[in-house]
Amino acid sequence: MADEPGSFRFSRVAIIGIGLIGSSVALALRAKGFEGPIAIGDRNGDALRVAAELELGTSYHTSAAKAVAGADLVMLCVPVGAMSATGRAIAPALAEGAIVTDTGSVKESVIEALTGVLPAHARVVAGHPIAGSEQSGPRAGYGTLFERRWSILTPTEGTDPEAVDIVADMWRRFGSEIELMDPKRHDLVLAITSHLPHLIAYNIVRTAYDMESVAESEVIKFSAGGFRDFTRIAASDPTMWRDVFLNNREAVLETLGRFSEDLASLQRAIRWGEGDLLYEVFERTRAIRMGIIDAGQDTAAPDFGRPRSHTDGAPEDGAARSVNGERG
Repeated sequence: MADEPGSFRFSRVAIIGIGLIGSSVALALRAKGFEGPIAIGDRNGDALRVAAELELGTSYHTSAAKAVAGADLVMLCVPVGAMSATGRAIAPALAEGAIVTDTGSVKESVIEALTGVLPAHARVVAGHPIAGSEQSGPRAGYGTLFERRWSILTPTEGTDPEAVDIVADMWRRFGSEIELMDPKRHDLVLAITSHLPHLIAYNIVRTAYDMESVAESEVIKFSAGGFRDFTRIAASDPTMWRDVFLNNREAVLETLGRFSEDLASLQRAIRWGEGDLLYEVFERTRAIRMGIIDAGQDTAAPDFGRPRSHTDGAPEDGAARSVNGERG
């Protein structure tokens, strides 16, 4: 391991999965002064060609095993449903004492999958950077993605403390705040803060699509800001989010049940004209929004800080990046 003052505490990196998060990690490493080799692994040959074009790494491999050979830090940036297969693929090639960490939005199932297939000498540090957008692919990455965002690490009783420190140090260098959390608690917290909102967004957009024929295309034509933001979230990678829901089903179903109860109470309040109850709920949720802004997790700028053109007031190209969607 490299131990020079100011340097990263690893010398060779392998990134498996070169989408939004994987490419952003590669860019952040270079932006923060990492000079060692970065091996990129992805089964998608087109993604690898783009990664090579962008010079995200120093070598490119369709074989995950070849990508991790000799690496002392392995970053798994694949959908959570692919963790077990990816772990089996890289297991024979992992260097002694290599740290294997991930960026998945579910932790209990990922830890179970990786510890079940990786060799005992591998040091697994499950992690989740709370950052991203609805964009995908290697061109979507940018090196500042993790700045002023939380990165959650979920060590278990058997996790090597030094490995946790090394991974935490990397995320801090990227500009992230670090939180250590129990894996089960992580999955419950993310079910309400990320997974359920995505499920709601997918369903609202599906409902709107079904209403299009009834409303003669006016649903899309006159979309207000709220619906537009739901469509942004609902544009997230379908494979990734399918895997998130299937691998965190208990926590998602628990929060969905509570949400359904609360929604039913609002439905009754509207039906019976209970304005005081509606106002009380809306006032409480408005305070939560102010708390998120005060915590530096969003901006109070009008229209969520979207840049606007000088001609028609419409969001400019790439404006979707100004509002961080959750990456699973």
